[in-house]
Amino acid sequence: MPLPFDITATEGRARTGVLKTARGDIRTPAFMPVGTAATVKALTVDQVAATGADIILGNTYHLMLRPGPERMQRLGGLHRFMGWDKPILTDSGGFQVMSLSGISKLTEEAVTFSSHVDGSKHVLTPERSIQIQADAIGSDIVMQLDECVAWPAEEPRARKSMELSARWAKRSKDAFGTRDAQALFGIQQGSTFENLRRESADRLIEIGFDGYAIGGLAVGEGHQAMCEVLDYAPSMLPADRPRYLMGVGKPIDLVEAVYRGVDMFDCVLPTRAGRHGQAWTWDGPINLKNARFAEDQDPLDADIACPASSLYSKAYLHHLVRTDEILGKVLISWHNIAFYQALTAAMRDAISADTFEAFRREFHARHTSN
Repeated sequence: MPLPFDITATEGRARTGVLKTARGDIRTPAFMPVGTAATVKALTVDQVAATGADIILGNTYHLMLRPGPERMQRLGGLHRFMGWDKPILTDSGGFQVMSLSGISKLTEEAVTFSSHVDGSKHVLTPERSIQIQADAIGSDIVMQLDECVAWPAEEPRARKSMELSARWAKRSKDAFGTRDAQALFGIQQGSTFENLRRESADRLIEIGFDGYAIGGLAVGEGHQAMCEVLDYAPSMLPADRPRYLMGVGKPIDLVEAVYRGVDMFDCVLPTRAGRHGQAWTWDGPINLKNARFAEDQDPLDADIACPASSLYSKAYLHHLVRTDEILGKVLISWHNIAFYQALTAAMRDAISADTFEAFRREFHARHTSN
């Protein structure tokens, strides 16, 4: 296995451990900041690393359009290009193709689409997605190409998507082959249908992957429906392999998913919220545009070892947001990434101490009381 996974402690279905890669260890549960276009928006790689992030996510769709896979490969891959020397996971590009582009054709062979940037035509096959991720970008963890359908989806539509994704999983595995320092994850699909999730998991396990993702959630179904799927979906996947919930989410989503056996997460929310003046705290999100912060001299969180969290007052951040200063977007985004890393660290500690259930109850109480 190019991706040894040592589970060091469990409490119920929650677990903590270490995922080992050639570029460093990933402590789980792990939150991966999203570096859409070779940058975690508004932050330097040093700032991201200082928050405690062990891994970031790169976006295949955006990188294949700009700067392009051939140029990316000539420049030495994404690690060298952006100056990040820790692990990188890349998505396959499939979700963005479905959500951002003007799709002209989806067939068994490939998806043909128009770029949202300039309208140029592109063809993405499972094999091409693997080649871009593994060879041009140089990802440490590569994702299979899949089709994700938005919620709600009728069962026949969800089945069609799941079955296509399963066939593309086999093609992705064949294209990936055997690599010593890179890993490939398969993606479970099936919308909110338990029977489809089971079939998808069985087909992926038969093919065999280094890790397994839960796809097709956080696409409109809401927190409760997501949790209902997570009540059964993670346990369908191998217990000795990492489980990655794609595109999730709010802090409460992470806590509930870890409770149900998930190990890895990614989401654009921390930096997107930060650019709009929203900071995440242990008591939920706060809007720093609000006038009540105009003279609040307390920092966002004095206990988080991040300058944006501990050194700047809410009054100053309020001023930056209200005057639309770039520094406000930087500082709040930086804090939000640091908060997410503090949250995952706290969950790791709680699982190790066998106090995760108490941590979960307290987290809920603080969020629902505000």
